[in-house]
Amino acid sequence: WIIYPPAFEFLKQPYVDGIAPLLQRKGFEAKLVLSGGVGSAFSFRLKFALVIGLVISAPVWIGQMWAFILPALHHNERRWAYLLTAVGAPLFAGGVAVGYLVLPKGIEVLIGFAPDSVDLLLTLGDYLNFVIRTVLVFGIAAQIPLVVVLLNRLGVVSAKQLASARPWTVIGIFVFAAVATPSTDPLTMLFLAVPMTLLYLASELVARLTDRRKAAAVPDELPDDEASPLD
Repeated sequence: WIIYPPAFEFLKQPYVDGIAPLLQRKGFEAKLVLSGGVGSAFSFRLKFALVIGLVISAPVWIGQMWAFILPALHHNERRWAYLLTAVGAPLFAGGVAVGYLVLPKGIEVLIGFAPDSVDLLLTLGDYLNFVIRTVLVFGIAAQIPLVVVLLNRLGVVSAKQLASARPWTVIGIFVFAAVATPSTDPLTMLFLAVPMTLLYLASELVARLTDRRKAAAVPDELPDDEASPLD
């Protein structure tokens, strides 16, 4: 609640950057407005403050969740949990940053569909939902290497299967990017699809190294009455 003014300016900046070229070319006025009655300003500030609070307090409530889960894990499982968290948090933050950077382009494309003779009035509530959806899509999409590596570690998929499915996976990534991105321009889609593809290729390489290490750790031939190692 206290940092609402600078946080709102930060939230509004992609909208300002996105409409500036159109304001110069098309000459119509695009405004962010509040609708819903006398208490709409208070309701919006309360909702936005709640979102800010969830983001700022994320280390606390995520830490409480881990404190509940970790006692039930074995030592090896804890090690992997720490590793996945240490990798997943920066990936998610990087995805959110990329989503915020591409917001102006997406807003510019979407506003560009408005006729030249009309003014565009966008409510702050809709704009906040638009921003949250965009950054979350980019943040979640950045977790693709963790999902692939985890499936490989669990033995669900092998590096050979990932390589054989690579063409279809890349096509699926581009389809997902086209559907998930709020704008319809190919540039915004590429900003999401290209990093996802590169992350998938990196996770495929990690899976290949993991499979080689597993193959080297297990003997080629075992007697029929001898159990193979569990790990």
